[in-house]
Amino acid sequence: MDLPFGGAISAYHDKDAPKAIREAIARADKDDILNPDYPYSEEMKKKAYEKELQALQIELAKMQAWARDSGARIVCVFEGRDAAGKGGTINRFRANLNPRNARVVALSKPTETERGQWYFQRYIDHLPTAGEIVFYDRSWYNRGVVEKVFGFCSDDQREAFFRQVPQVEKLLVDEGIHLFKFWLNVGRAEQLRRFMDREKDPLKQWKLSRIDVDGLKKWDDYSAAIKETLERTHTDHAPWTVVRSDDKKRARLESMRHVLSHLDYALKKPKAVGKCDPKIIGGPDIWDA
Repeated sequence: MDLPFGGAISAYHDKDAPKAIREAIARADKDDILNPDYPYSEEMKKKAYEKELQALQIELAKMQAWARDSGARIVCVFEGRDAAGKGGTINRFRANLNPRNARVVALSKPTETERGQWYFQRYIDHLPTAGEIVFYDRSWYNRGVVEKVFGFCSDDQREAFFRQVPQVEKLLVDEGIHLFKFWLNVGRAEQLRRFMDREKDPLKQWKLSRIDVDGLKKWDDYSAAIKETLERTHTDHAPWTVVRSDDKKRARLESMRHVLSHLDYALKKPKAVGKCDPKIIGGPDIWDA
């Protein structure tokens, strides 16, 4: 079988990955958590996960009905390293929602016209109208991390971004938009394991890009850019919520639970929503490199 990018991910694993990362992948069983700092040693069991997922998705359906009837506007921004689980988490949010009022925004690289616009303009064009929920699968925070790591923006452009983004987000919140900013954080060994799974699976190879491959050697550069971004853009009006996503199941549930617990929608069942697990979800202080 032909592997994408000439098998560059497997080659990185074999030749360039730190020894500790290779050993963690080699000795782990399928459900083992590879990150020694993660608070659980194994992934959540499927039966328990599906039970909680169904309960939360019922609450999400109620929340959407409330948003539609009340005209509420909700924005969920999902950021994180490649393979952190952003797309899968968004898919579970939307699984039982009316797609006409729950949109995903996953923009490709900017066109020539967009490169000449104000940086935030193409993202603002996709904000929700009354009754809508919009999920950003990557967002304006590309400038804080990816563009910095790969040199796609100048230092001056990035500084302008950091000056402006708190003001832009304050305008959104003042306008009445419910803004949730999630940073999904995955460990280095788990990220590589997920990349290798994608490389070998013909149904998942489309998820890989040259940025993914080239980014494997830039782990520390990413860490520095992420740390700075979280520090400079975590505000009272638009705080970051960090989700430890080495276990995708727990990450999905806690992200849903966080949104539901912060909205006062009709027919809400607090017991079904439950309480967030502080070992998995919290502010930037739980982020690790």
